[in-house]
Amino acid sequence: MAFHMDDDGDDLAEKHEINVTPFIDVMLVLLIIFMVAAPLATVDVSVELPTSSSKPAPRPQKPLFLTIQASGAIAVDDTTVPADQMIAAIDKETAGDHTQRLFLRADKTVQYDMLMKTMDKLQQAGYLKIGLVAQQSDQTGPSPQ
Repeated sequence: MAFHMDDDGDDLAEKHEINVTPFIDVMLVLLIIFMVAAPLATVDVSVELPTSSSKPAPRPQKPLFLTIQASGAIAVDDTTVPADQMIAAIDKETAGDHTQRLFLRADKTVQYDMLMKTMDKLQQAGYLKIGLVAQQSDQTGPSPQ
């Protein structure tokens, strides 16, 4: 509380006003502290990574594409094969290497069921690295239907 000295008498009279100057001073000091501390709290950690002497993993010179056409026909690379001979054709192209990545692309009109059955056949045959291929669009959101 703040007191006011009055020359008239011996009594000290109380002032009924709140002195906000100390509160403003404290708030300004806190504002400055937070303005200085906030950028320090979001500093990225700089790390110098060690160099590796190993060679990067070789990329396949020619990726193996498995294509499901709109008619339901299946093509391994550019060769159309019957659905029951799909795995044999892939084994022939990969020389039995089940660790090779396969790129699966399908026409947008292909039923989801057919796509999933094809992926199941590939997984049952031991091909676990399957990449789905899509065409890049210039839109950022889903297309309107």
